[in-house]
Amino acid sequence: MFKNGHHLTYCTNIHPGESWEATFQNLKEYIPRIKAAVSPNAPFGIGLRSSHEASLELAKTENLKEFKSWLAANDCYVFTFNGFPYGGFHNQVVKDEVHQPDWTTRERWAYTDRLFDILATLIPDGMDGGISTSPLSYRHWHKDKFQMDQAIQSSTLNFAKIAEKLYLIHKNSGKLLHLDIEPEPDGILENTQEVLDFYQNWLVPVGGKYLTEKLGISSQEAESCLKEHIRICYDICHFAVVYEKPAEIFQSFRSAGIKIGKIQISAALKVNIPKDQSARKELESLLSPFAESTYLHQVVARNSDSSLVSFNDLPEAMETLESTASEEWRIHYHVPVFLADYGKISSTQQDILDVLNYIAKDPVCNHLEVETYTWEVLPESINLDLGGSIIRELQWVIQNSSNP
Repeated sequence: MFKNGHHLTYCTNIHPGESWEATFQNLKEYIPRIKAAVSPNAPFGIGLRSSHEASLELAKTENLKEFKSWLAANDCYVFTFNGFPYGGFHNQVVKDEVHQPDWTTRERWAYTDRLFDILATLIPDGMDGGISTSPLSYRHWHKDKFQMDQAIQSSTLNFAKIAEKLYLIHKNSGKLLHLDIEPEPDGILENTQEVLDFYQNWLVPVGGKYLTEKLGISSQEAESCLKEHIRICYDICHFAVVYEKPAEIFQSFRSAGIKIGKIQISAALKVNIPKDQSARKELESLLSPFAESTYLHQVVARNSDSSLVSFNDLPEAMETLESTASEEWRIHYHVPVFLADYGKISSTQQDILDVLNYIAKDPVCNHLEVETYTWEVLPESINLDLGGSIIRELQWVIQNSSNP
């Protein structure tokens, strides 16, 4: 337990390895050192990333039993999963494939269903648990409104099936679990208004109809069920990239009855676009090391009239740097949260500080997870020892948090 009732961890998607054997080995290697540094006298929560392959192994009774024993022996617990990346996430080209399979498919539903079975076994009594997941799908795979609506419809029904499962788990065991949708640039859901529209126009009416028929509950009970068990994973980097302010987001969700299941503490890159061409050449040189080939680094440019222009990836945006009329770029690149700038390039660290100040007065949710997964592809000048970097990030969050 952290401050103000929050659980604080880091996301283990930082560690390479798709099998349960590799995942467990990473936990054994890093967790004891990290716990000793940041939580020596209290249990330490783990934000577990288990790929599809690893989840099949972990779901076996003997492996779950061994893992639970290890958690107890090391004074640790699991309270959240990152269920967004289904397959390989390191040492290969990921890009938009991080969304595959998306929520239109049985494969995504089955994987998430399995993760909830595992989490229901691992979660300590009296604690809620969550699994963060893809924002339905990658929007550029759906070429027109008809295709987009079909994708949202089928995704909604799969969410409703998950809500049905979690409703029954809560009813039968008292364990409160929730699926936390993670909006991000170029996801079908990428900003506050799209989340609001999805709940109002799809999740509540379509998902609610499914639940009333399957569970025999009223439409009001169905809506309550959906909003209890289908929540939002608020990734600070993602919302900063689309220029949204934390307090306004939290208030909009609360007004709509939408709960936040997890806050992912993360920072994006931010650059001011100079007028001078020679300065733009220098900026291009500074940005080039970040234009790497593993992950998508979407860019949202802000013009002088506050209009926004989106680019699918950083290399695409850099092709326009010489002629752009934009004043600022924000880049989806999870950089270390404890650094406010990288020479002439800065980060959206202030958004993290704003969130930490906000939740000290209004907790919003009780799951906090630092998510910097780009250590392997960071420029050498800011790539540090992995274990030490994780500790430094968690300590920075602790140091910059305050009670009301």
